[in-house]
Amino acid sequence: MNPTAASSDDPHRLDQVVTQWSLLRLAHQPIDQQGPQARQAMLLKYRDAIRNYVAALLQHEPDTDDVAQDVLMRLMRGDFASADRSKGRFRDFLKVAVKNMVRTHWDKQQRRSAVSFEVLEGVDPEALNTDSDIAWTDEWRGQLIESTWQSLESFEQSTPGCCYFTILQLRTAHPDADSAQLAEHLSEATGKIWRADAGRQQLRRARLRFAQLLVEELAGSLQQPTPDDVEEELVALGLMDFVRPFLPPDWRESGELRE
Repeated sequence: MNPTAASSDDPHRLDQVVTQWSLLRLAHQPIDQQGPQARQAMLLKYRDAIRNYVAALLQHEPDTDDVAQDVLMRLMRGDFASADRSKGRFRDFLKVAVKNMVRTHWDKQQRRSAVSFEVLEGVDPEALNTDSDIAWTDEWRGQLIESTWQSLESFEQSTPGCCYFTILQLRTAHPDADSAQLAEHLSEATGKIWRADAGRQQLRRARLRFAQLLVEELAGSLQQPTPDDVEEELVALGLMDFVRPFLPPDWRESGELRE
């Protein structure tokens, strides 16, 4: 079949379909009401971040992998109850849980031998808190972005005619390409001819969808996400630039990102 030119005038095109999305509906789905399977899925999603955080705390002790696995399994079983995730962000709950379980590991090490005790005595707790917290934030931010990319790719695969993931990947691979060049790359990737103006429109809508998915991913880690809470978390994690272009004046009232 011959490729056809993609026109923004076609009423059946995907970019004419308005995707209903609002942060406010997510506020009615707090993490504690998602059920054990959903919570376990989130833990598994962030297992690499958990493992790397354990490594930062233990300063890459030989037991890092064993401790990280124990942390993950006990969290999934719900054994760790002293950090109440209903009182704050999921990443803060995990950070406290991991720290306490690492302390338990250290206590066991101290009881086993004087050598372990001497090693631990040389650890500066304040330095650990600073360095490991920075590492935790970096890991969490990276995982949020990776999960958002995966969600965008799934959205494209399940939505006929969608090229959001493809065009954002192309923009990442060719950051200096102008609109005409990016449209050429998109035409090659999709087997359809894209004009520069239609490509620009797709790129902006792809960025909007990415921002929506990022906010949805982040909101899932908050107990009862509000626009203010999400905005604060975006700033804390250095992710605000992805969302800022789509914050309308009524963002705090509507909780909706728009072009």
